[in-house]
Amino acid sequence: MIPLSFLKPQNKARLPKQFHPFKAFIPSISSLWNTASILPSPEKTPLAFSLTTKPHCGEKHTTPKKSAFPNPQRTIAKTKMAMLLLIQLLLSFILLFSISSATFSPQPGICYGQLGDNLPPPRESVSHLTSLHAKRVKLYDANPAILHALQHTRLQVSVMVPNDLILNISSDQTLADKWVSSNVAAFLPNTRIRYILVGNEIISSTTNATWRHLVPAMRRIKHALKSLGIRKVKVGTSSAMDVLQTSFPPSNAAFREDIAVPVMKPMLKFLNRTKSFFFLDVYPFFAWSSDPVNINLDYALFESNNVTVTDPGSGLVYTNLFDQMVDAVYFAMEKLGFPSIRIFVAETGWPNGGDLDQIGANVYNAATYNRNFIKKVTRKPHVGTPARPGSLLPSFLFALFNENQKSGPGTERHFGLLHPNGSRVFDIDLSGQTPESGFRPLPAPENNEKFKGKIWCVAARRDNVTALAAALSYACSQGNGTCDPIQTRGKCFKPGSVFWHASYAFSAYWAQFKKIGATCYFNGLATQTAEDPSYGSCKFPSVTL
Repeated sequence: MIPLSFLKPQNKARLPKQFHPFKAFIPSISSLWNTASILPSPEKTPLAFSLTTKPHCGEKHTTPKKSAFPNPQRTIAKTKMAMLLLIQLLLSFILLFSISSATFSPQPGICYGQLGDNLPPPRESVSHLTSLHAKRVKLYDANPAILHALQHTRLQVSVMVPNDLILNISSDQTLADKWVSSNVAAFLPNTRIRYILVGNEIISSTTNATWRHLVPAMRRIKHALKSLGIRKVKVGTSSAMDVLQTSFPPSNAAFREDIAVPVMKPMLKFLNRTKSFFFLDVYPFFAWSSDPVNINLDYALFESNNVTVTDPGSGLVYTNLFDQMVDAVYFAMEKLGFPSIRIFVAETGWPNGGDLDQIGANVYNAATYNRNFIKKVTRKPHVGTPARPGSLLPSFLFALFNENQKSGPGTERHFGLLHPNGSRVFDIDLSGQTPESGFRPLPAPENNEKFKGKIWCVAARRDNVTALAAALSYACSQGNGTCDPIQTRGKCFKPGSVFWHASYAFSAYWAQFKKIGATCYFNGLATQTAEDPSYGSCKFPSVTL
């Protein structure tokens, strides 16, 4: 058994494989039309016909029945009108079925983030989405330029209420009405908005001031939709795996004590009542990379052939880390009395690059994870998870582009399916139909083992002296003596350039504060290196791994 410390939808009846909703109705529609067309005219006979059964296409009507109506011509006209109305109803049913099927397409959507200064404009980005054959797209706001660019496409759209609006919307229905009117209703029906997420990972924030306002804000957004007559838009919020107090084994999972009753229970009640989803961000990469010794990499990549984990509480057997994480949330919801709420994977993916100290972030693993995930969720019949076998799991892959302005470790800027210029980081087929042999060869993974040695954090860009100077000032102001060696007459003062001084300050700051969460980023101005920048008596501080 592999010990883990990491920190959707219900079964849906499936139609028989041979069933096709449109083809199934073609004979009936043809028959009805033929019935109305072949009815005899009043000149030929005084009798009118009424149907006792729905004839098959090409069958003759041989059971005439005398009509009690004195006007045969009116009877025939009414019959034809009834046939036409029935045909319209059947066509409407087919359209409704198509919309319903599209809503639950197993093919993943894509998260479209915008935190980059080199990303293509909205129309070009939407073109990339369609070329990837995405079925849906998730935005992290309600950007009007993007929503306009999405008009008249078949993409279902998820928009987001910004985190900083939740507090005000929770207590102001007028503000909620205005937000929905401006950001949703104004774009319907040309832009197919289907989901509104109220905030992004709010419960992961260390500041709990917004937590109790989350569900009231969700209720107000839903009320605003209802008042505008918008019925097909689901309201939810995205949550990360850290909403769980315990996650292993899955059957023992439970929500954190500080949120279980005051936040999660009313949220689940809302989702259950409105038939919405629990939107969950699921990243096996972070679970594996936090404990690569005890968690098998193949198990995290859907590649394990001989590695399984058995839940001692439920007896369920797991063959991959993703299922284990998702089922933990199912069990946690069940413990609060909500076993039927469906899960929608709001984000999942694997980084294609990262910092030197980030194990397993490479193109090979990213391609492997994403391709295998797609095959899992698009498989027919649906496989679901061990706790919800056969269930369909709607999802979004993170993300469309590598975004160079995302803060945090290097992996945050390397989750894209595409480079900013639109070229693919690796081959991908969202339908899951392409065999592995149909893709181009991948580069071999080079960092599946932890880096060992010294790392320095140095300035990466010379082109913005003003920004470098500001970052230098920040780094030097955070610790005692951090920048003493680059002061006048200090051992590292020369060469006396902003770029050089910033490199020293970044390394000194990172070495001092990495243990408490500091990163080598500085708004994109810094990068890690394994090459020692020290010279002579000037020794740059480093981090040893």
